[in-house]
Amino acid sequence: MSGTTDMDRVTVDTKIKKVKKLRKFFYSALTLSIVFNLNIPANSTQREVKVYSGRHYNTDRGVYKRFAEETGIKVRLIEAAGISLIERLKREGQNSQADLILLVDAARITNAAKANLLQPIDSENLQNDVPISLRDPGKQWYALTRRVRVLVANPKVVDINKINDYTDLADPSLKGKVCLRNRKSPYNQSLVANQIVNKGEEATKNWLSGMISNVSQPFFPGDIAIVRAVAKKKCGVGIVNHYYVARMLAGVNGRRDALYAKRVNVLTPNPAHVNISAGGVAKYSRNKKEAIKLLEFLASPKGSKGIAAPTFEHPLKEVNQNPIVQNFGDFTPDSVTVQQLGDFNSQAITLMKSAGWD
Repeated sequence: MSGTTDMDRVTVDTKIKKVKKLRKFFYSALTLSIVFNLNIPANSTQREVKVYSGRHYNTDRGVYKRFAEETGIKVRLIEAAGISLIERLKREGQNSQADLILLVDAARITNAAKANLLQPIDSENLQNDVPISLRDPGKQWYALTRRVRVLVANPKVVDINKINDYTDLADPSLKGKVCLRNRKSPYNQSLVANQIVNKGEEATKNWLSGMISNVSQPFFPGDIAIVRAVAKKKCGVGIVNHYYVARMLAGVNGRRDALYAKRVNVLTPNPAHVNISAGGVAKYSRNKKEAIKLLEFLASPKGSKGIAAPTFEHPLKEVNQNPIVQNFGDFTPDSVTVQQLGDFNSQAITLMKSAGWD
């Protein structure tokens, strides 16, 4: 602009800096409000536990409240996407305020352990309450809930009687009829790792090649988008976590999504790939005893059911009793351990890239 002076530019730059500072302050304040609004109950002691959680469910807070009421230990909560929490912990190092870390998916919790962000915990309660296949051999993390990776199919587009397993999505008859979430999804990475353990690398390569050649359109950013696409006949079959369909059917996302979910069939492979949400005590926890106590509470039959029931996940040792989930039918977990899913994560990503899974 011809009429703009150096002084004008300085004024504009100053205003921009002020806006950025205000924006930064706003987000900081928002985080603090989430943390401190969970100081419950009012008559509790000064003991507390700071939780960094990748579980984004408001219903979890009810479980934290019950824990606080029973133990007198305050729960301070910071929520963010799993990858963001891991990066934050790496940046904070020894200065981290985290006591307990909760993450979803085998890839994320095992990567947190590999990054030396957790510490081993000896707990008889955890050993008893968490099945051996769902906990770290090194005692750094323990599962809290279970999620089944299922198939969703539109019977008006595909023959559901011919789709029984993940490997069936490679059948040439499904050309242009398969919908998949993108490669960044840890849920899909763990599914591929699962296939490597179950079938071997060569068989997994062949499966990926056939399945990717059947994909009908660009890869989706989330599981709910896949259910919608299958319902709208944009494709005939996709892979999602079971609770996404259940939440849609329950009307959590609104009436339209409930109608979409009613148009698809949920097909559960037998045996099925089962993933988890899990927790571990932070390496530099300043409230270790309190963190262990909360982790034990969450992994207990009462705690696991408490966080799993309202989110339509499965507790550690039983199935979700909600009629919507019950209608999906029984499932039998395969023999692959969560640790194996983490061990083969890098190899899974490499194979996905090679197959063209974007």
